[in-house]
Amino acid sequence: MTDRLVLSGMRFFAYHGVLPEERAQGQEFLVDIELEADVQTSARRDALELTVDYRRAYELVRTVMEGESANLIETLAETIAANLLTLDRVTAVTVRVRKPQVKLPGQLDFSGVEIRREKR
Repeated sequence: MTDRLVLSGMRFFAYHGVLPEERAQGQEFLVDIELEADVQTSARRDALELTVDYRRAYELVRTVMEGESANLIETLAETIAANLLTLDRVTAVTVRVRKPQVKLPGQLDFSGVEIRREKR
């Protein structure tokens, strides 16, 4: 059984990127996470302490996104995944980091990375 808790469309203004102007001016990033955890018991008992607290997961993501600058969105995704895997009951995570304001010679909605990591 795979249950997923989802936080989608989290928005952060941050200073990540390879280009000097990205680090100086900053830009918006979008983050989605899926936390795999068994939620059956918490659902039956209607008990927050038996599931993953969304607020804690959000704070872990926010700390990475608003923290130290990274060159690559891949680095952000890996760091977010590693932090989320420290949460009790989480067995695996999927992290998507999207960058809408990409400096390319053509139109596109965003560049992004998606990773899935499991607890070892």
